[in-house]
Amino acid sequence: MTAPTFGGDDLRANVHAHSRARRLVVFALLYLRGRIRASELWLVVIAAGVGAVAGLATLTTSFLARRFQIALYGLSHTERLSSAHNLSPWTLLALPAGGLLLGVLTRLWMRRRPRPIVDAVEANALRGGRMSLRDSLFLGVQSVVSNGFGASVGLEAAYAQLGGAAASVTGGLLNLRRSDLRAFVGAGAGAGIAAAFGAPLTGAFYAFEIIIGSYTVANIAPVVAAALAGALIAKVFDVDGMVIHASVTDALTLTHYLIFASLGIVCALFGIGVMRMVALTEKGVSHLRLPVCIRPAIGGVLLALIAWCAPQTLSAGHGAMRMDFGLELAAGTLALLILSKAAASVLALGFGFRGGLFFASLYLGSLVGRLYILSLYAAGLDIGIDPMAGALVGMGAMAVAIIGGPFTMTFLVLETTGDFALTAATLTASIVASVLVREVFGYSFSTWRLHLRGETIRSAHDVGWLRTLTAGRMMRSGAATISADATLDVFCRQFPLGSTRRVVALDPEGRYAGIVPVAAVYADHDNEGTAGQFAVNAANRLTPDMNIKVIMSEFDRTESDELAVVDQDGRMMGIVSEAYATRRYAEELERARRDLVGGE
Repeated sequence: MTAPTFGGDDLRANVHAHSRARRLVVFALLYLRGRIRASELWLVVIAAGVGAVAGLATLTTSFLARRFQIALYGLSHTERLSSAHNLSPWTLLALPAGGLLLGVLTRLWMRRRPRPIVDAVEANALRGGRMSLRDSLFLGVQSVVSNGFGASVGLEAAYAQLGGAAASVTGGLLNLRRSDLRAFVGAGAGAGIAAAFGAPLTGAFYAFEIIIGSYTVANIAPVVAAALAGALIAKVFDVDGMVIHASVTDALTLTHYLIFASLGIVCALFGIGVMRMVALTEKGVSHLRLPVCIRPAIGGVLLALIAWCAPQTLSAGHGAMRMDFGLELAAGTLALLILSKAAASVLALGFGFRGGLFFASLYLGSLVGRLYILSLYAAGLDIGIDPMAGALVGMGAMAVAIIGGPFTMTFLVLETTGDFALTAATLTASIVASVLVREVFGYSFSTWRLHLRGETIRSAHDVGWLRTLTAGRMMRSGAATISADATLDVFCRQFPLGSTRRVVALDPEGRYAGIVPVAAVYADHDNEGTAGQFAVNAANRLTPDMNIKVIMSEFDRTESDELAVVDQDGRMMGIVSEAYATRRYAEELERARRDLVGGE
């Protein structure tokens, strides 16, 4: 039998059809690019589409993790892992098995792509919103395996990562401006969170406070549109958001606000302790020199031991928090749950499971807040506050201490409880926790992890342009040079007065030896000596990777008008003037200001 063949006409028809489809796609992209730059309405429409995609990604991720839990732990379709009863100890072997699977997958991935995965916060702070879809999908796989096998981490990091990556890819195809692309990444990440909790305001403020790093007039419409679309997608698929019924006293007094403010202090200190313990655990595990593929498996064994004593530590803790809200728990039980959940989350992240502390911080905060109010009653203080109210306020304050975003967590409490008095109390505790953490510690969990990798950012505020504005990019090459040993007669013959303002002196090996002002040579010389005697700033130099902030500080320190840029071997590369650096810095600041107020 011979293979089927296609005639030349068929082949040409297929080629022409493919070419027409490609031209249509290109035309559509060009049309959308033009419309987006001409009208903000189109930006909002596309942001809503991105929000819908982010919502679908959130639901898919949650569905996959849930299927893993049902299959591995024998749960019913309505049962949550962290609230499951009568789990067989043998089922807890899923934790080390999942750790081993995660370790192998991570090892194979690192061989192909050894660089760390860029999350939405880092992308917006340093890379102008550019994210890798491939890396983000793998992070989603890691999170599904970690959470699906029962590790004490949440999926919220994957929700934000996938939503942000979808927005980044879309914005890249549409060739959006840097500010618009950053807003898109925030909108996509916020839409993922909005879909997870069924809370559009929470998702929108998550985008503003945590992913974008600022509130801007220009970003309100696309971010809110994306968050609404993400939440609506969850409703279309009949996914219920987190709804909690609780209330506080009818009228909050100054005493109540002071109590909730002190709860914010407690949550801030506890949150700082958790973040530091994660870092110490990671450092300790790295010192053990265990293979990367083995670390999560060993962590899984430790998590299984904790879960055997406290099953509520399994997974993120959605079911456990709902269950505990309906129970009258003693102070000793609450303390045990707090220590168990904190230890499980620290070990999971420290040993290499992938996920976030978003929901874990909510659960821990609810336990800490409840224990705090019960402790005040035990001390004989009649404060008139329902322990359930303390749990919800603590939930918001702890999440602010670890994740950041006081308005994000305040609106989460509002949208899950519908209680405005409780919202005011949560805002009080959240502001106190936020200020204390920034003053004492300085980082949220995401930026703290970046700090451990050597980064210095403290929020998602755009500082990437500072790093791209380097001496290597601003320098002028081709400066006149002369040997530092050249006599002054030789110098004057080569560089008559008025031919140039300065000449770079080089040592016998051709390395930078200072800048010689031509006017200074002609003003004071007796035809004796060398050019090197007039050289200045021989020890003051720039390297090509120095950013604009460092460059400006060097100009202030040396009080020089010009500085040379040299390579690591000390060889001359170019000259940067203070006037030019100042002008470029001012231009970028003005551009950032226009982005902030939505100007063109």
